[in-house]
Amino acid sequence: MSTFEVVLPLTMLGGLVLILFSGFPVAFCLAGVGLAFAALGAALDMFYPMQLFLIVSRIWGSIAENLVLVAIPMFIFMGIMLEKSGVARHLLEILSVLMRRVPGGLALAVVLMGTIMAATTGIVGASVVMLAMLALPVMVDRGYDKGMTSGVIAASGTLGILIPPSIMLVVMGDMLAIPVGDLFAGAVIPGLLLSGLYLVFIVVMALIRPDRMPRMARPGDEAAADIWMLVLKGFVPPTLLVVFVLGSIVGGLATPTEAAGIGAFGATLLALFNGRLSFGLLREVARGTALTNAMIFGIFCGATLFSYVFRELGGDDAIIHVIDLLDLHDWTLVVLLMAIIFLLGFFFDWLEITLIILPVFRPIVLSLDLGDTVPSDQLLLWFAIVVAVNLQTSYLTPPFGPALFYLRQAGHAHLTLGDIYKGVIPFTLLQLTGLGLCLLFPALVLWLPGALGY
Repeated sequence: MSTFEVVLPLTMLGGLVLILFSGFPVAFCLAGVGLAFAALGAALDMFYPMQLFLIVSRIWGSIAENLVLVAIPMFIFMGIMLEKSGVARHLLEILSVLMRRVPGGLALAVVLMGTIMAATTGIVGASVVMLAMLALPVMVDRGYDKGMTSGVIAASGTLGILIPPSIMLVVMGDMLAIPVGDLFAGAVIPGLLLSGLYLVFIVVMALIRPDRMPRMARPGDEAAADIWMLVLKGFVPPTLLVVFVLGSIVGGLATPTEAAGIGAFGATLLALFNGRLSFGLLREVARGTALTNAMIFGIFCGATLFSYVFRELGGDDAIIHVIDLLDLHDWTLVVLLMAIIFLLGFFFDWLEITLIILPVFRPIVLSLDLGDTVPSDQLLLWFAIVVAVNLQTSYLTPPFGPALFYLRQAGHAHLTLGDIYKGVIPFTLLQLTGLGLCLLFPALVLWLPGALGY
């Protein structure tokens, strides 16, 4: 390739990064940069304006008619319904009672709550705000260190982006042409691994520094029958919903779209069961679903235009050419790709990174040879999951980690930005530990899909 053919698409990527810092809506940034470089390419005889008419058919065929993506609004509906109907509040109360005698019991209850709700919401903003509203005042009142409180809530809220059914995994499956069921199965163990790392860290810190996480005051002796009744009414129903939704997908009994429909209907039934279902609640949930869904699909449309122009200008070949010039060992290249994604996570959201970077990295990953450690037919699956773990970390990394600002907004009466930054550092390190384990031991990702016959 000539130097100019390499520089032009790389300039397109760099221009997009700069435009994104403007704060302009991401969908318009993607589409605007795509159109600008299409015009530049036309002026240089590297792009034909008539090709832009293909964008409409691409958006229709790959987005509007894509049945897999229909799962996204239904998963969003399920998460918002569970949040607004009070199911989450009951769940935290029950977990607090069950964990009251364990060191750091309230923090452990928040992590367990985040883990369970991660398998229902998949929306980090909703999870972090919900946990902050429910748990933050209680934890501060009981003398919990504000930094530890911030880290526990922010990290637990981000689990929803990884633990299936995750919207991010649905998007990745579509972008990389990987069955969503495979991705869901591959993400289960890494997601539980991160949750387990949080739990171990909390217990160790509660034993070493009990002043940072005082034990919960023991209430009067509750009757065992009352506790079991609480568990049956508040813990079992949402857990069964998770099992039905996730189990039907992983077990091959339903497609992600069908399972999402089950989840949305089941969340509505739980709201009815709790006596919270009303026309006003349905309107609020439907409005929140429509707004979130419009934002996601708007970015899809902009990313489709950007990716098409980038490829037509030789972007894929330019990236591979640069990688070839570096002459890196395959594992070194994997680490480099992970480092790039991690650094981008300091500034950009997962959706932006996924839609822009994954199509660029896909041909590079397919060219890797990692030997028997990661078989070639499972390479994309493994890479997608480690990217997902990496992108979860992006929610906590200052200065622009979205979870930090969600928490600051929801907990401004109790927390400063300094408390939040200090609190998320150990949990960011725990997430990087989980990422390292998934890189060193690919079986953590690949074992369950293999055991299920994927």
